[in-house]
Amino acid sequence: VAADGPAEEARVRIPELNIDAVITLDDGRGHVVFEALPERWSPDTPKLYDLEVEAGGDRVHDRVGFRTIERRGTELFLNGKPLFLRGISVHEDDETVGKCTSEEDLRRRFADARALGCNFLRLAHYPHHERAAEIADELGFLLWEEVPVYWAIDFANPDTRRDAENQLRELIRRDRNRASVIIWSVGNENPDTDARLEFMRGLVELARDEDPTRLLSAACLVNHAKLKIEDRLAKHIDVIGLNEYYGWYEENFDELISIGQNSDPDRPVVISETGADGDHTDLGPKSGLFSIDYQREVYERQIETLRELSYIKGISPWILYDFRVERRQNVFQRGFNRKGLIAADKKTRKPAFDVLRAFYAEMREKDAAE
Repeated sequence: VAADGPAEEARVRIPELNIDAVITLDDGRGHVVFEALPERWSPDTPKLYDLEVEAGGDRVHDRVGFRTIERRGTELFLNGKPLFLRGISVHEDDETVGKCTSEEDLRRRFADARALGCNFLRLAHYPHHERAAEIADELGFLLWEEVPVYWAIDFANPDTRRDAENQLRELIRRDRNRASVIIWSVGNENPDTDARLEFMRGLVELARDEDPTRLLSAACLVNHAKLKIEDRLAKHIDVIGLNEYYGWYEENFDELISIGQNSDPDRPVVISETGADGDHTDLGPKSGLFSIDYQREVYERQIETLRELSYIKGISPWILYDFRVERRQNVFQRGFNRKGLIAADKKTRKPAFDVLRAFYAEMREKDAAE
């Protein structure tokens, strides 16, 4: 417990667990250990408890869940049970109102993720609105949250590092009481240079100091010469994120099969991005690149390949909805990234949606059987 103003003690209440304790504060900080047997929070049972903290005349109320997340070798465990992350990546974006969000939009996003069979969302590539994690707590979704250490930023610039550290620290302090958040990510698709490694290791150390209870990740790299997962950052994090677009940007799909066979990671891998553009409009092609039929085929081949790799412990394909992006200008994209499983109207589901939904239903049944 930490108090902003002058206070000698704080009172903590969790009525449903019969907890009512007074904590002595020293310079605004205090520590207490409770004995309790709370019902564990999980996607299947997203149990939350009312909590109230009072100090110095101020009173704060929250609803919190209790759960554990850990990795053992290449396995993930939630509350001691094996976990496979059935996920999707999402942006804060809307075809009509732009780069913003609302309660309605957030709840629609989670409803579509539920229809897809997800238990997990990757909130890319920046801190999303604080209501996202609060609603995920309520509805029972696991979250990957990250800061925009994206592509080739100036890793040698002290101001850049201070900015990244500040954003990561603020994100962790804002959402560290959210049961839904299981992964902090420190970066996305960065070139493996000495400056980048030092920068990212610093973020990892900061995150562990701020919150030693959650897993750390980043979207790491593939060595395309050796065709294997290889990134010096990997040994410093808990979960290897991997963005791969075999069948799309990398046309030779057989290389993904080779990467799977050549790689032998000692920790779990989550496919943090994969997918293909599908133009669902009347202007879209009926077959081949940019067709929704080709997008479906890419998902079928990805699933066929990835399901055979025992160290793959989750997938969050790119992306739930089509979204505007200025750099995507061609006859099929026309200012949109069209990798969405649902079109930008947030209503029209493409055939790949059903392919992934069927796979996630299969994985859910497998988890239930275990």
